[in-house]
Amino acid sequence: MCGLDGQSNHLNLFNSRPQPKKKRKSRTAFTNHQIFELEKRFLYQKYLSPADRDEIASSLGLSNAQVITWFQNRRAKLKRDMEELKKDVESAKVLSAHKSFLENVTDLGILKKKAMSIGASEEAATNLVVNASK
Repeated sequence: MCGLDGQSNHLNLFNSRPQPKKKRKSRTAFTNHQIFELEKRFLYQKYLSPADRDEIASSLGLSNAQVITWFQNRRAKLKRDMEELKKDVESAKVLSAHKSFLENVTDLGILKKKAMSIGASEEAATNLVVNASK
């Protein structure tokens, strides 16, 4: 009875166990010199050819994968920074428009006060003339 069915059940039990997860490589702590050189290269070259990547990796004592990952992460950071800068510029435009609007409203308020005081002065002068003629 235990023939093949017993073996297959046993194998199924073994296969149903969760497989141990692969250990991730710990985070690479780049030296200041490595970061400086990578940033310097990134200023004028956002994407590297395989030959450039090999050259940078060997000169800085890094693996190709580390250089690839660093450049991918740096491009993503640049994209985030550019989007944030764009939002800041748009916000500044809106604030500037609001400020300009408020200044215009204030200016209109001053003009209205002046117009009212001029109107009141003219009315007082008219009253004086009318009263004087009576």
